[in-house]
Amino acid sequence: MFYFCSPIQYNKVMDLSIKVKDYSEVYVGSVAELLPRLLPERRIIVISDTNIDRYYHSLLESFDHILIGLGESSKTLLTIDNIYRRLIELGADRSTFILGIGGGIVTDIAGFAAATYMRGLEFGFISTTLLGQVDASVGGKNGVNVDGYKNMVGTFRQPRFVICDVNLLRTLPVREFRSGLAEVVKSGIIADKELFEMLEKADFTTLQRDTALLQQIVYRAISVKASIVERDECEAGDRRLLNLGHTLAHAIEKSSSKMNHGEAVAVGLSLISDIAVKGGLLAQGDNERIQNLLQRMGFSSEPPVAKSQMLKAIAKDKKAEGDAIYVVFPKALGECVVERLPLAEFKTLV
Repeated sequence: MFYFCSPIQYNKVMDLSIKVKDYSEVYVGSVAELLPRLLPERRIIVISDTNIDRYYHSLLESFDHILIGLGESSKTLLTIDNIYRRLIELGADRSTFILGIGGGIVTDIAGFAAATYMRGLEFGFISTTLLGQVDASVGGKNGVNVDGYKNMVGTFRQPRFVICDVNLLRTLPVREFRSGLAEVVKSGIIADKELFEMLEKADFTTLQRDTALLQQIVYRAISVKASIVERDECEAGDRRLLNLGHTLAHAIEKSSSKMNHGEAVAVGLSLISDIAVKGGLLAQGDNERIQNLLQRMGFSSEPPVAKSQMLKAIAKDKKAEGDAIYVVFPKALGECVVERLPLAEFKTLV
């Protein structure tokens, strides 16, 4: 029997679901109600981290579980190798179901391990961070970093389900919660002007505890990503839109440890919006709204490293192909365009 006990006040949320391809479904609702219904009746092994074990041990205690370390330093092939060895020790076979419980790092690692162990096990996620709920856990991308380069080794494989319970976000540090907001802003700029306007009206001092509003924000952000993945699962076309701001963000993360992913994405969104204005793609008024929203959320618009360092990292971005790179530019709130530019030309714009 599965029981859920939480150290926080648990507010009732209405279940919402979003289909991703024909196989995967994302649920925005109560983990206590959804998980017993969604888990298959077979061997379950949980992959999680030490933070989740501390705050939500009851989610883990009913199952054999493997704990990984915290932070990007854990997102490596060495961690994956350790997980394989533990799965062998635990007797995991092809009928085993892997349940990843945690933020984006956990779900990336758990998904990659599940997708490759014995040529592929079924898996699902409970996403416990805002960044994970609106981005990392949704869409079937799973992978690890190599030599500091983001997600250089990975797979496209959809989870059976993803549970996004906004009440789990209450235990997040403010900085971690804000990090996820950058990805929500990205979703609004890409394809949902109304979502962007919801954020403009939101009170960020209370949003983390506003269950009803937060549920709608998370649902709309996931819907943007799910719609794009439905059209282009393996990033051959429209899925490139989801990289808005990320070419610059990944360069920042490669060059400095001063910013987390969301903070780097916010800088990337700020810089690419300025570039789009200079190129005549984006109206200055829309750019000002983007800059003002990011500033009101508490993000810096300045990269923590010299642009020369960022430019070196851009050449090794996954979106680079030979001497060119795919770059996403905002055209308006709710509309973006992907352009293939010579790397040398893009570097002159940054």
